[in-house]
Amino acid sequence: MTTRENIEQVLWSACDTFRGKMNSGVYKDYILSMLFVKYLNDTIKETKEELSKRYNGDEERIQRALQRGRFYMPDDASFDFLYVNKKAPNIGSLINVALKSIENANGGKLRNIFGNIDFNSQTIGDGKEKIATLSNLLEDMNKLDLRPSQLENNDIIGDAYMYMLAKFAGEDGKKGGEFYTPAEVSTVLARLVAPKDNDRIYDATCGSGSLLIKAFNQVASKKAQIYGQERNFQTWGLCRMNMFLHGIDDAKIYQGDTISNPQTVEDGKLMQFQCIVANPPFSLDKWANGYAADSSDKDFKMSKELDIYHRFDWGVPPKSKGDYAFVLHMLHSLDSNGGKMAIVMPHGVLFRGASEGEIRKKLIDLNLLDAVIGLPANLFYGTSIPACILVFKKGRLNHDILFIDASKEYEQGKNQNSLRNSDIDKIIDTYKNRKEIEKYSHLANIEEIKENDYNLNIPRYVDTFEEEEQIDIHAVMAEIKELEAQRAELDKEIEGYLKELGL
Repeated sequence: MTTRENIEQVLWSACDTFRGKMNSGVYKDYILSMLFVKYLNDTIKETKEELSKRYNGDEERIQRALQRGRFYMPDDASFDFLYVNKKAPNIGSLINVALKSIENANGGKLRNIFGNIDFNSQTIGDGKEKIATLSNLLEDMNKLDLRPSQLENNDIIGDAYMYMLAKFAGEDGKKGGEFYTPAEVSTVLARLVAPKDNDRIYDATCGSGSLLIKAFNQVASKKAQIYGQERNFQTWGLCRMNMFLHGIDDAKIYQGDTISNPQTVEDGKLMQFQCIVANPPFSLDKWANGYAADSSDKDFKMSKELDIYHRFDWGVPPKSKGDYAFVLHMLHSLDSNGGKMAIVMPHGVLFRGASEGEIRKKLIDLNLLDAVIGLPANLFYGTSIPACILVFKKGRLNHDILFIDASKEYEQGKNQNSLRNSDIDKIIDTYKNRKEIEKYSHLANIEEIKENDYNLNIPRYVDTFEEEEQIDIHAVMAEIKELEAQRAELDKEIEGYLKELGL
């Protein structure tokens, strides 16, 4: 049987083929794309064997059935075909043609799923070097048997894919945070919104889809509809592969800039979602591209004609910091009947003034903000700064905001910190039961928020100051005297030894 460990070992070994030639942010696309091709190849191969038995080798009926199946792969685009030709002088071109053929053979389902990836790129090398590199990649992938009947369980390919995304994000530094949210943080967000059967789940900046998958997995029946949008074309393709590998074939993942060109629109209005999770880029500069590119922050205005969905009627964020642009977009996409949203933000959104302060006041006055959760530092790829989670809920009956300071409860790592299961459970339990815990959480009523001028900085509400233990001066002096007496006795002993030695 093929285990998750088998897959991870092979994939990590395949990385060695590319290390030194390019950074992981580039070669991840080659490895993950080829894993997807191998997955399609082995799945279709096993299906073909089953159909051959069912139709007694009738090739015409077999091909018709295959073309009606979940995926279809022409013989000259299969992994097996590429493996046989792994030493061909034009192997890079053969792979490119195969990828395009796979996309075309599956209609809109796999359209552009491989993005702009080029296996014939000079980045891989010239001549024999390129042949050797791609041949080694195919050799590594051929070690995997990904036929469904040979997999330890149905989740291992998707789990291995997520494992590699995490590894690549860790290696890729700052850029890693653009396509992957750490698994523990994704779990916190997913459990905070707690999606139910038939909910629509949305991530407006979905990256490679890890957050959406975590949220989807909270629905035991797996009856929920996934929606996402990602600006980066290559990452959009990785996200769609991720969905297919996790069996979420009907996920609707759109490509494009969410703020300037939202794709989740129906009947001329933004679609409404019961659950929203997101980890947008922190303090994105020039987020208003296409609205007022030449204006300064000071006089930045946005006409209602440009903002056709009226997302910024509650206020326009500064052009140099797009945090509230994403918040407002998603709030206007949140179902008014109890919709819940959990979004990762930098702490600056809690206290910055000017237009952001006005937006914050509006959201609080509209009773939309449900909780503010402070996270430990160094959790995210590419930044060591601590972040927070804002939880919004529409149709709230209570008029208070829960503050949780979870910044001191984590497991310290060599390069990156992480949340333990116990840390996650404590956050969720405190939130669900709106608990007051000394030096950890506080339930603030709206009057208290107003007294603080709508400043949401967590230390204003959760006092985590630890008093230092008082020092007993008399005990310390007594200890010093005792040590001095011991030293005097030791000096006498040393002096006696020196006399005996005639020194």
